[in-house]
Amino acid sequence: MAPATLFDESLLIDTFTIVPRLDRPSTYKDHQYQGSTEQWSTDLARTTTLYVGNLSFYTTEEQLYEIFSKAGEIKRIIMGLSRNDKTPCGFCFVEYYTHENALECMKYVNGTKLDDRIVRTDLDPGFKEGRQFGRGRSGGQVRDEYRQEYDEGRGGWGHMRAKQEEDRRIQQEENYEAIASVPAGAELEINGRLGGKPGNM
Repeated sequence: MAPATLFDESLLIDTFTIVPRLDRPSTYKDHQYQGSTEQWSTDLARTTTLYVGNLSFYTTEEQLYEIFSKAGEIKRIIMGLSRNDKTPCGFCFVEYYTHENALECMKYVNGTKLDDRIVRTDLDPGFKEGRQFGRGRSGGQVRDEYRQEYDEGRGGWGHMRAKQEEDRRIQQEENYEAIASVPAGAELEINGRLGGKPGNM
C-alpha cells in the first residue's frame, strides 16, 4: 500500500509559469528589421544591445551611464535624437560587452524610475547607423506624433495635439475683439448700478 501524502501531486504547479522571467523580452520589434522571425529570435539570444524607451527628453547620457552601469560594463550609449533638430527625443541604445550583462539589465534596471519616469528596456538585435533618429513626421518618435496627453517630460503636447492647440489659439485671437470704448448709453447704466456718476469711468 502506498504511503499517504498530504497533497495530490497532480495539482503541483510549475511556479515558472506563474512568475514571468524578468529578462524575457516583450513584443517589441523594430519594424525596419530585415530578417525573419526566427533570425530575430536568434539575434536576441546573443545580443549585447538594449533598446531603452520612455525616457524624458531631459535625461542626460551621464545619468544613463550611472544607472545602466550597475548591470555591467558599458561599451557605449547611443542617444535617440530628433531627426530635424538633433536633440534628445526619449529613447536610446545601450551596448554592453556581454549578453549576460544585457540580461542582468533586463532583470534589475527595467521598470525602475529615472527622472520620475518608468524606464522600459528590451533586448535589441543590434544598433545600426541611422536608428538613433526618430521616425515620426516631426522628427521625433512616432508615439509623440499622436499622443493626446500633456507630458512635460516629453516636450508638452504630442505634435498633432500641439498643432491643434496652436490653431485654436490663433482662431481665438482672430475672433476676439477688444472693447476699445464703452457703447453710448452703457456708461450711464453701469454708473447707475454702481452708484457712481457719469464721467467717472
